[in-house]
Amino acid sequence: MKNKKIKEKINEISKNITFNELLEKYPESAEVLFKKGMHCIGCAISAEETLEQGAMAHGLDVNELIKEINKKLKK
Repeated sequence: MKNKKIKEKINEISKNITFNELLEKYPESAEVLFKKGMHCIGCAISAEETLEQGAMAHGLDVNELIKEINKKLKK
């Protein structure tokens, strides 16, 4: 049953997910974002920003960021 839940989580994360939605559904993803220097994720403006927009603003590859978040969620 645990593997099914993990697969469901991974399938829901995309570059179009907003930070607000990401942190609400997967609060453990905050650790990855902070390690990548994305400290502004708590501000009101970034709440509606997508993961892709945030990654671009910080010079990060959104696909690599998604991989790292998914890796964190598997733990």
